[in-house]
Amino acid sequence: MANLKDLRNRISSVKSTQKITSAMKMVAAAKLRRAQEQVESARPYAEKMQRIISSIADNVTSPEIFPPILMGREKDNTHLIIVSSSDRGLCGGFNTNIIKAAKELMNNLENKGKKVKFLCVGKKGKEQITRFYKDKMINVETDFSQAKIDFSEISDFTKKITEMFDKEEFDSCTFIYAKFRSAIQQDIIKQKLIPFTRVDSQEKESVTDKEKEVYDFEPQEGEILPSLIPANITTQIFHGLLENYASEQGARMTAMDSATRNASDMIDDLTLFYNRTRQAVITKELIEIISGAEAV
Repeated sequence: MANLKDLRNRISSVKSTQKITSAMKMVAAAKLRRAQEQVESARPYAEKMQRIISSIADNVTSPEIFPPILMGREKDNTHLIIVSSSDRGLCGGFNTNIIKAAKELMNNLENKGKKVKFLCVGKKGKEQITRFYKDKMINVETDFSQAKIDFSEISDFTKKITEMFDKEEFDSCTFIYAKFRSAIQQDIIKQKLIPFTRVDSQEKESVTDKEKEVYDFEPQEGEILPSLIPANITTQIFHGLLENYASEQGARMTAMDSATRNASDMIDDLTLFYNRTRQAVITKELIEIISGAEAV
């Protein structure tokens, strides 16, 4: 039979844990609200940037002037995967799902005979990728804070990526992050950054006539593409990290809410078991007293 003192200590311990998970849930909810506002502000700009560059690429009459970072190289042997994860844990299966998507992409590419390299943003993803695929990791400084993402830091990060591409260290690049839908839903996105992926025809047709603006470019479209493409990569990575941070907070809020409810259920079960055990102890003592009195 369980010791009553041990049960009381266990109930007290679970109650303390419940207070912690409840506090973490409220903190995550507050951070989620701010992160969601940032995502909703950045998302239209990032999507518009994609459409503008796609429109420019479609209207250029001389495709030979396209830079390799836009059209890609003839060879496509080495693939860089940028994995965005969180710096902290306790967010359910958030990091696990991102790493799983990265591994699936790696396996698909290697089955096609491609060489894969990893570049990780976020400590949790970096730890897991390094543990299993240390030989595929690229040593590039990515320890910028995702809680306070600085666009200038992302711009410097993009310069390192474009320099690696110019040195032919890789031929194509995919960015994996979690897109925020709601506190309980995050979609894993595999976005092709290099070469540039044009907006498909269905998405173009979905744009209303009011949104179909006509742009005049100076200098000519072909001349501004080499500078627009790196700017777009910076914008897409910045937007992806904002989405990822909001998704992280949503996942953490959901996980802590679930943990708080589980702790409440555990407290109820332990309290019930404690009361039954206590009643059994009292009954046993009464039986011993009654038996002793009858013997006398």
